[in-house]
Amino acid sequence: MSAIDDATAQQGDWWRRRLEELRADADRWPLWLPVAMGCGIAGYFLLREEPVGWLGAAVLGLLLAAAWALRRQELLRNLLLAGACAALGFAAVQTSAWLADAPKVEVRMPVTTVTGRILQVSPREAGFRVLIAPERIEGWRGPLPQRLRITVAARFGALPGGPGQRLAVRAVLLPLPPPAMPGAFDFPRHAYFDRLGGLGYATVAPEPAPGGPPGGGSDWLEQLREGMSGRIRTAIGGAAGAVAAALVTGERGAIPEAVNAAWRDTGLAHLLSISGLHISLVAGIVFLAVRSLLAAIPGLALRHPIKKWAVAVAVPAAFFYMLLSGAEVPTQRAFLMAAIVFLAILVDREAISLRLVAWAAAAILLFLPEALIGASFQMSFAAVLALVAAYEAGRERIRSLRAGAGPIGKAALYVALVCFTTVVATAATTPFALYHFNRIALFAIPANLVAVPLTSFWVMPWAVIAAAAMPFGLDAWPLAAMGWGVEIIIATAERIAGWPGAAWTVPAMPAAGLAACALGGLWLCLWRGGVRWAGVVPVALGLLSIGWNRPADILIDGGARAVAVRGPEGYRLIEGRGAEFAVDTWLRRTASDRQEWPPRDGAPQHCSYRICRLRAGGERIAVVRHRGGLTEACRTSDVVVALVPMRWECGRGVVSIDRRDLARSGAHAIYLGGGRPRVETVAEGRGRRPWTTVDLGVLDEEARDAAQ
Repeated sequence: MSAIDDATAQQGDWWRRRLEELRADADRWPLWLPVAMGCGIAGYFLLREEPVGWLGAAVLGLLLAAAWALRRQELLRNLLLAGACAALGFAAVQTSAWLADAPKVEVRMPVTTVTGRILQVSPREAGFRVLIAPERIEGWRGPLPQRLRITVAARFGALPGGPGQRLAVRAVLLPLPPPAMPGAFDFPRHAYFDRLGGLGYATVAPEPAPGGPPGGGSDWLEQLREGMSGRIRTAIGGAAGAVAAALVTGERGAIPEAVNAAWRDTGLAHLLSISGLHISLVAGIVFLAVRSLLAAIPGLALRHPIKKWAVAVAVPAAFFYMLLSGAEVPTQRAFLMAAIVFLAILVDREAISLRLVAWAAAAILLFLPEALIGASFQMSFAAVLALVAAYEAGRERIRSLRAGAGPIGKAALYVALVCFTTVVATAATTPFALYHFNRIALFAIPANLVAVPLTSFWVMPWAVIAAAAMPFGLDAWPLAAMGWGVEIIIATAERIAGWPGAAWTVPAMPAAGLAACALGGLWLCLWRGGVRWAGVVPVALGLLSIGWNRPADILIDGGARAVAVRGPEGYRLIEGRGAEFAVDTWLRRTASDRQEWPPRDGAPQHCSYRICRLRAGGERIAVVRHRGGLTEACRTSDVVVALVPMRWECGRGVVSIDRRDLARSGAHAIYLGGGRPRVETVAEGRGRRPWTTVDLGVLDEEARDAAQ
């Protein structure tokens, strides 16, 4: 009994020590308030039905009132404040959803004339993508969508106008394509908050439309962005020109897909997203240039705070760069953090801290709450949070190593820190990359060892010089120098991407697994002391959930164009004409290969023009191609997938899905084994939300092609 008592006492002591550590980290508790906001936003997106519009604000008011009434009881007050932050996030995203509500294209519209103002022009490998604010759509009744995105093929030549000018184009308009399978990326939800009401493609060359009000500041900025992008691409040329333009203006559409793939497979894709590295480099270069220039004037340097004057120039320069590059979520976060760091110089304080990251996250979640569910927000903040926490823990050690090192030692320390930064950032972003892209780069460290220093000390300084020289027509030689560096990075990425096993495709991680990884990572980064290591457990469970997420045995496209059945070596595609995007999504999210069909191994599985019959998971499956095969399929099968409408139910326990079911509910996933087959649909997973109003059966591969 004494041994048991001793063990119990030791366990109690362990828990008391952990609680003391949490109490000692009382200054870290406010860091969890943005996390609570994020939980409220995530709760909104998890709902199956749209909540009443006043729910978030009402709960927020009640919790704040309760926190005030119980302000003397510290624990209850803090819990109520955390709940109030969650309610604030919920109310913020409800407000954002209400503001974003706008008419949408709900059915395919044959060739019609769209007249409107150009908002943005994005070059593609095979033409242009034009974002238009429509003013008139021939044949449209009722309020117009706020924005349409129309693809213009390269064969139609250059556009007759730019941002701010009016355009008339004959185009086919299409609804936004729903997810290609249950759990896949929901493009309409993303487009809803961007106020994008539909897609389309031009059938003839667009023409300028007369009249219209003059463009405003946003049009001027888009014109500047388009002009700079075109000038950079022309001056440098090829893939290097497209990448260089992306680094300056954030316009990535012209980058060849082969280059994009090589950068993704080597962990260099973060360089193409204007974020902390780019903003800090631009602000730092401007700061150093202005300070050095002022320091060269003794009268100014001795009598005035030139360091603070340099800050006054660097912050507006970083803000302009943010606007020029499109002001995406990582760019906004990076600017907010850089601005706070530089403003801290004005008041002689150090600002790099987790509190800075928390303030930046809270600001974005308050004003752009829908960003939470995007890969940009998640990966950007995961990397920054992990790096700040890691360098905070090792700050004294790094200072001591730097203080006692010579030139060679400092160079070695820099290389070591680049490796350390790459490892930490890669580890922090890996769960999100697995969830969103099903891809992991194994050789990110050697690729970043070349690319990051080259970008920091060669490419971006020349980019700043070129941008400053461009108004005077003196940008040719800085752009040429910038292009040399970009070409080296591209060559490095292509070489490393060609190494065996450079990138792995893994099955999709379930949403619960991502949540476990995120909460575990937050626990690791936000606390100090031994209690933080408890966060390893949910991270490990989240990663392991990939193996627990069983792929579907049968996948059916919502347009009744593709059916795939899982076998021991991958998916056998029975039908797939006109649904290439959906099939590619299936194979990527399940990390499967496409298998030959019909098989050549002599198995008792065959197809005719009416019906395909096969076995999977111990069940007899029939894919009906023609109405003449319906009777036979119902009589001899356990699962019937009819690519034509059925006029009756098969009965006697047979699971039957026909073209009408696919039109109502979108893509289907069927799981076999363990009794009656289980069916999941896109409609069930999405629920009834403002972005799910379009009939899933009216869409075809045209919409998916236009979305790419």
